Amino acid sequence: MDQYTVLTGDRSKIKDLLCSRLTECGWRDEVRMMCRNILLEKGTNNSFTVEQLITEVTPKARTMVPDAVKKELLMKIRTILTENEEEADEAEDES
Repeated sequence: MDQYTVLTGDRSKIKDLLCSRLTECGWRDEVRMMCRNILLEKGTNNSFTVEQLITEVTPKARTMVPDAVKKELLMKIRTILTENEEEADEAEDES
């Protein structure tokens, strides 16, 4: 299925939808501020790497994604899967 979504461009559409919704709800700004605060707390003199920042921020950022965004994406994915199933069934019927 993953290869199929990449081929059909659906994965790109879902990713674009997610990015726009996260921007609209202010999530991206919140995560940006979280990163700044962590960097200020750790200081720039330390050998704090990007990987360490990602490791620290990712779990918190995931919990901050609004439920409405999660539900909308889930509904979009279900719609795409249903449409793709119907198209596959129609193609089989035509064969």
